[in-house]
Amino acid sequence: MKNGSMAIALSIMMMVMTTGCNSNDNGSGTANTMTTTYKDMIVGETATDIKAELKILTNRTDLIDTDFSEYIDEFTSMYPNVTIKYEGITNYENDVTTRLTTGDWGDICCIPATVSLTDLGNYFESFGDYSYFENVYELSDSKMYDNKVYGLPTMGNASGIVYNKSVFEEAGIEELPTTPDEFLNALQKIDDNTDAIPMYTNYAAGWTLTAWDSYITGSTGDANYKRNTLIHKSNPFSRQDDLTGPYAVYYTLYEAVARGLTEEDPTTTNWEGCKSQINAGNIGCMVLGSWSIPQMKEAGEHDDNIAYMPFPIEVNGKQYASAIADYCYGVNINSSADNKTAAMLYIKYLTESSGYALTQGGIPIVKGDEYPDFLQSFQDVTLVSDNPALKGEERYFDDINNMSEISFDSDPTHVARIIEAAIDGTKTFDEIMDEWNVAWTKAQENVGVTVN
Repeated sequence: MKNGSMAIALSIMMMVMTTGCNSNDNGSGTANTMTTTYKDMIVGETATDIKAELKILTNRTDLIDTDFSEYIDEFTSMYPNVTIKYEGITNYENDVTTRLTTGDWGDICCIPATVSLTDLGNYFESFGDYSYFENVYELSDSKMYDNKVYGLPTMGNASGIVYNKSVFEEAGIEELPTTPDEFLNALQKIDDNTDAIPMYTNYAAGWTLTAWDSYITGSTGDANYKRNTLIHKSNPFSRQDDLTGPYAVYYTLYEAVARGLTEEDPTTTNWEGCKSQINAGNIGCMVLGSWSIPQMKEAGEHDDNIAYMPFPIEVNGKQYASAIADYCYGVNINSSADNKTAAMLYIKYLTESSGYALTQGGIPIVKGDEYPDFLQSFQDVTLVSDNPALKGEERYFDDINNMSEISFDSDPTHVARIIEAAIDGTKTFDEIMDEWNVAWTKAQENVGVTVN
């Protein structure tokens, strides 16, 4: 099932469940209400005698026995009556989307993209009013509805391209490209002058392809574009004269594949294997969020060669980069009062004290915290994060996105089809964009939005 259809099914199932779940009752007749709000919590001081057994669902299967284990040890030294267990899930979006409908999935999860903003309150406890978080945390409006925050980011991601400096130097690339055509020319130089694969698509992994959707906001330089402009824009996937916007993002992918500047057989790409390959200089670059940097650095002996560059699009001569929230922590609305309190204390520890964002190559969530060294290369780039939708229009993007079956951010199928068409030549890129425009327009009509 495509995630767009899954999201719709999820909403229907939740409507059936709300009679039983929205009572917020723990089965004993006592409401699951916390006694301390998140903003008033002080880790190591608040409720240190609390007893709870927390279960956490995570997509980071690689960190369960390392970083997460260390976080548990540090937190439970302050909260000895709290036990914490992580469950790693490989097929995260699909599996967790299904499990959410049961209500009995644990206490903390990384909220799947399939949950619409308007449905957040059916699943997750509110952390509090946005008016508090907007002054304290970055990107805290990512899972916000009706001024209530239901999810807090694990970290933020700067959207760029991870590359091997040594490969770029060997290819004769003296300056980092700032436009799609300059980037494609750079890939051609890598192909001509080195033995490295110019750009690795990670097609076979599937989930990695949704990274391309993250560049839409940066390709416009407009924080209102994705959640406000796009839902009202007529034919938003058409080519712009200055080669900016969504067309330019996916054009870059299509042309790289069509020109033979990627791996020979995308079906054989290997996510774990690509880390050591780019570290060793066998891959020139990959389009991934900043979270990928530590993994590439740690995969071999050439960590100094791993670097990060902005996505090659300029708007009026200036470069922008999308800054987006990574997965957001959500607390099960059906957990007991003590488990909710312990869960929020642990999330506060993770976001404010653990150092997770710094070690994982992300933008720290607490305003003013230190950035990773490799993001210093973005000092001349303006980071842009999506503004929330206007009041009353919170559902529009999700509804249009699902109905069009393009499914930005949640399903990689639309990106995979670009790669497939570029390989076999069944469709030109403009034909694909025309199809997207038709699907988006029909969805706009069904939702009933005004098109400009």
